[in-house]
Parts: sequence; C-alpha cells; structure tokens
Amino acid sequence: MFILPLRENAQLRPLEPAHAQEFLDHIDRARPNVDPWIPWATFSPDLESATATLQRYADRQAADTGRIYGIWLDGTLVGGVMFPHFDAASGTCEIGCWTEEAGQGLGLVKQASQALIDWAFVERGMSRVEWHASSRNTRSIEAARRLGMTRDGVLRSSTMYRGERLDIEIWSVLSDEWPATSNTPASTDKSELDRLMTAFLGAFDNTGGSEPQVDVIREVFIPQGMIISNPKTGPVVYDLDAFINPRQKMLTDGSLTEFSEWEVSEHTEIFESIAHRTSEYRKSGVQNGERFEGTGRKTTQFVRTPSGWRMASLTWEDD
Repeated sequence: MFILPLRENAQLRPLEPAHAQEFLDHIDRARPNVDPWIPWATFSPDLESATATLQRYADRQAADTGRIYGIWLDGTLVGGVMFPHFDAASGTCEIGCWTEEAGQGLGLVKQASQALIDWAFVERGMSRVEWHASSRNTRSIEAARRLGMTRDGVLRSSTMYRGERLDIEIWSVLSDEWPATSNTPASTDKSELDRLMTAFLGAFDNTGGSEPQVDVIREVFIPQGMIISNPKTGPVVYDLDAFINPRQKMLTDGSLTEFSEWEVSEHTEIFESIAHRTSEYRKSGVQNGERFEGTGRKTTQFVRTPSGWRMASLTWEDD
C-alpha cells in the first residue's frame, strides 16, 4: 500500500474495506459538513453500510473505474479525495473531496487533489478532469477555483436531495492546462509564473474560516516590488509592507470574510529574463456583512533572479 506524505504530520493513502470502522467514526464527525453534498455520507450510517461503501470503491478500482483515498492527520482520518468516475477509454474522469472540521484550513485537500490530478494526467494520460459541485456548496466551488479549474456550466435541477432539486456546477481542467504535464523549458518557466500568480491570489483567501497567508506576497515578490492600484481618482503606489499590513488586518478582523479571487483568463509573454502577464480576474466575499462579487484586470511584470522567477510589479484596476 502506498503512502504519500502531504506534510510532516499528514499522509494520503488508499481507503480500503479494512478501514470501515475508522471510516465510519470519521464520517460521524464529518457528517454535518459533508452530508448535504456527498451521497455516501447519508447512506453510511453504520458499520455494514460503511464497509459496503468502501467495497464499492475497491470494486471500482479493480475495474479501473474509480478510486478512493484517505487523508490522515497525526494518525487520524480527517478527510479524503476520490475518483467517483474514471473512464480511461474516453480520457475523462471526475475528482471529488471531503473533510471533517479538523482537516479544514490546512491545504490538505488541495494537496491531495493536486496529487490525483497529476497522476491522472501524467501517469494515465487522461485528457480532462472534472469537478461536480452543488451550486450551494461554496466550499467545493472555491476548491475547484483554487485548483485552477474552469467553470463549464450548470446542470439545472440535475439531482434530488431530500425532496429538493439541486443545480450542479461542472468545473474542469484539461491536460494541456495543467502545469505538471509538460517538461519543455518554456513550459517550465510558464508553470513557475503560473505558480507565482496562484500563490499571490491565494494569499488573500479566507473562505471557510481558513487563515489568509498574506505574508506569502513577500516570498513571490522581489524585496523592492511595487503594487499599484489605478482607481478613477488616480494611481496609488504601495511598497510590500504598505500593501500587506492593512489587508492582513481586514482579512483577520472579521470585516472581510469568505474572500477569494481568481483568474478567468491570462496572456503571458516570456523573454530571456523578464516576463509580462495580463489577467482578467473575478473576486467574491462578504464585507461588513454584505456579499459582493467583482471583476477587474491585472498586469504583472516578472524578473528572473538567481533564486528563480519573482514578481517585480503588479498593477490592477477593478470594474
């Protein structure tokens, strides 16, 4: 049985029928979070049904049509990831995730999901990985965004849950959009720039009670970096400290919650040791009790340093 370390005290490994009691204990803890969204949480209320759930996935793995993996934190099962559907012939699969409260806000589900997507594209040659989520499941939708997936559309009234019809959002990522699947030098540079932009945007994320990581901005920028806002009243220029400090406060004092922002399109030009990226982005959150959504544009300049690519400046404007 393989074990994939996610961090010093966390592991990803297969969930098997022999784990049924541990799985049931975990689902009992997780049920308030996952019961509305994952059918087997509803239908695994006792040891017999929990064993049957894991056996179904064992049978799917044997048939190469699905898989399920658990996330253990300090030796306790706290969540997992799965392929509910895996069709090697068509090159399409679906990935899903879940977690109990103890596994939230640590980045474990994102790491585990990335590992499964890497395996699907690199090892199995899949062309498309999908993510299905109820339109009401905001945590799952945010997870798809953080993985760099694109929202393809909505299946209206697609499923029934306790007598109510629910819409299902379909998100996806393609193999040529996933950085790990290409090894050419230009692609390696582009992947690094993608990583920097993802880290910058993700630094502000405090959805689901997660802690924002605003100090990451100091890691992705050169020390002399500039960040510039361009509202109608004219440009506002920040050094890193002037930009980070008020946003750290706002994201942690309760005035701005459930905040995230993500790219919806980008164009990147790479030269020898400089690069330029133009992006369109969306954002959403709750500010002072009022939910909001917004869009805008960013231009970002990068420089290649002895320790790798870094951001040099970023300018943004909101619509």
